[in-house]
Amino acid sequence: MTQNAKKDNFAERAASWDNPSKIDMTNKFVEAVLHKIKPEKHWQALEIGAGTGLAGLQFLPLLNSVTFEDTSEAMLEVLKSKLKGDENATIAKGEVTDIENGNFDFVFSCMAFHHIPDLNSTLAHLHTLTKPGAIVAVGDIRSEDGSFHHFEPIPHKGFDTDELSAILEKNGFKIISVTDYNVLTRERVPGVWTDYTQFLLIARRSE
Repeated sequence: MTQNAKKDNFAERAASWDNPSKIDMTNKFVEAVLHKIKPEKHWQALEIGAGTGLAGLQFLPLLNSVTFEDTSEAMLEVLKSKLKGDENATIAKGEVTDIENGNFDFVFSCMAFHHIPDLNSTLAHLHTLTKPGAIVAVGDIRSEDGSFHHFEPIPHKGFDTDELSAILEKNGFKIISVTDYNVLTRERVPGVWTDYTQFLLIARRSE
């Protein structure tokens, strides 16, 4: 099956994606990243799983450029509607492994890593797209029982950060820090409220 033939799992949700809960969640991710690193104006950045651009559009003014990657055409259409046209922004529809060339200084991802089927191949390819010393910032949720996505089949039910760190290190990224920065409380099962801890992992591409 070709990439274009794959079902867009976010097609029906894209138009209403930017709700107060999602905006608040993303703002906390951006705040946590900026607490750890100071983006530089010459940096070229890649956002993995950009969606509607809630995170990337906040970083864009601080950077030279942002490449917004996502597999959902519907989500990217919402993102495109937010762009004025004079930004140094590139839309990359497809997987990270579909990006053929890159020289990125900064890679960031908010709540998208758990949707990546093969992290090993993705991170191995990411290593080829980044400059030595490039910073990678991953925000996601710690291991959970599957209820976060209503027990739908997704590649990862959150992450054990030690295991995720090991995969990054195997593919040439040194872990700088892993910290928890937020807790999402959701009623995924009727009458049952569950806390989902969000972590921020900062890594650096080996020289």
